[in-house]
Amino acid sequence: MSHREPAPDPGGGLAVSVRRYRLDLAYDGTDFSGWARQPGLRTVQGVLEDTLATIWRVPVALTVAGRTDAGVHADAQVCHVDLPESVAIHPGLVGRLARMLPPDVRVRAVSPAPAGFDARFSAFRRHYVYRVSTAPWGPEPLRARDTLRWPRPLDVGAMDEAGRGLLGEHDFAAYCRPRPGATTVRELQRLEWTREPGETGVLAARLSADAFCHSMVRSLVGALLAVGEGRRPVSWPAELLAARERSSEVTVVAARGLRLVGVDYPGDEDLAARAAITRRRRDEV
Repeated sequence: MSHREPAPDPGGGLAVSVRRYRLDLAYDGTDFSGWARQPGLRTVQGVLEDTLATIWRVPVALTVAGRTDAGVHADAQVCHVDLPESVAIHPGLVGRLARMLPPDVRVRAVSPAPAGFDARFSAFRRHYVYRVSTAPWGPEPLRARDTLRWPRPLDVGAMDEAGRGLLGEHDFAAYCRPRPGATTVRELQRLEWTREPGETGVLAARLSADAFCHSMVRSLVGALLAVGEGRRPVSWPAELLAARERSSEVTVVAARGLRLVGVDYPGDEDLAARAAITRRRRDEV
């Protein structure tokens, strides 16, 4: 069953019943100034909302699972929208969006959301991949927009070992750009470095957490690249967790190598409970 609730009426009262829909999408972030709508800038949210508003002829406000920064890509982003029940979702909507949207953003599915679903607060895990090429010629042409060129050799074993020292629930303030009222406590559940099979000189970091704070993934990768070059010991990234503010010693690597590759949600029966827990944690900050 789709999620329905009354929408506020500007004149007071609750007049309009709405239905919630889930959107699954992907985008190349190179030419976007991030997800979030910003005046005068091209953003994923802005392009999507404007296109959907043209189709549905009602104002559209999207709520996203994770706000990506400028230049960051997404293979599996999720968002939701609340629409008046009078708006019909036609079977050919995805095809129409493919014709109307620019080629660097694709909507794969639009479906009625289960009761209690919230794209942001119901999610319990996000997955990212960061790609680095140490090949002398750099990334292959077809991967140049999602792979960072690194001109020096890297010890993937040392980076992987250092990453394991960061796993668990910690205050990642040293790796986060502060935002007023936002917590920097996160549970990092996976951080692995591997060589990509069939790709010469390409390394990939795979990271999973309940959530990531602003610039956290790119800061973690920057610290681990310093270990891989031998400029820092394996223990150094974990030692920085003792800091309670952003560390100036950590380099935030370029956005181009980073992709959001998955968002996990609980079963339909647990969506509302998960959203309530997440909201409560945010309110306690």
